[in-house]
Amino acid sequence: MNGFHHFVFGIYPYIALTIFLLGSLIRFDRDQYSWKSDSSQLLRKGQLRWGSNLFHVGVLFLFFGHTVGMLTPHAVYEPFMTAGAKQLMAMVSGGLFGLFGFAGVSLLLHRRLSDARIRATSKTSDIVLLWLLWAQFALGLATIPLSAQHLDGGMMMKLAEWAQRIVTFRGGAAELIADASWVFKAHMFLGMSIFVIFPFTRLVHVWSGFGTLAYVTRPYQVVRSRRVGMTPRQPLSQRGR
Repeated sequence: MNGFHHFVFGIYPYIALTIFLLGSLIRFDRDQYSWKSDSSQLLRKGQLRWGSNLFHVGVLFLFFGHTVGMLTPHAVYEPFMTAGAKQLMAMVSGGLFGLFGFAGVSLLLHRRLSDARIRATSKTSDIVLLWLLWAQFALGLATIPLSAQHLDGGMMMKLAEWAQRIVTFRGGAAELIADASWVFKAHMFLGMSIFVIFPFTRLVHVWSGFGTLAYVTRPYQVVRSRRVGMTPRQPLSQRGR
């Protein structure tokens, strides 16, 4: 294993996570007026509806699916599911929602590049972000045929163990995936790179989406009239009688 591989899959994950968390906090603290998704719906909303819905359905499922699937220890699901069955389930569900996300981001990219008004009001980061997401979905879909070549779940177990060692600060993570295909490695590297640019793009509005979950447990508001001690106003039909 060379030094570059060790840096990308042993050190770079911590750099990406540090920039992701610290950068998001600094932006929220110093530049809250830019903490938004910069919607272009007023300019053209037809294609946006399909693209945005497909993209969000796909990316949200894949985000939580990757998080739970890679960070759940094998011992948790081993009593009722084999590694091969888990991999097959991940291939089917990931492929379906990956197609949703890929179709959605393709529509969003085409819309932003083909419409002169939208492109004129777009930031460079908007275009770069869409291209990176498009490439990430494409790489993710490209891993499915590779996974189909070894349905025993062996490679999936290595990738999950890599992620678990990273988040638990254990050594030897990079060595686990030294023999993985370049498609898997490119998919992982690009995913970490998206975390790096996250605080500097419109992606920060994702935090606000998670923040809305607090409203589920928030107590309801009691609104009281400022006219303390005053009798209720008469209806208009009774005035002047």
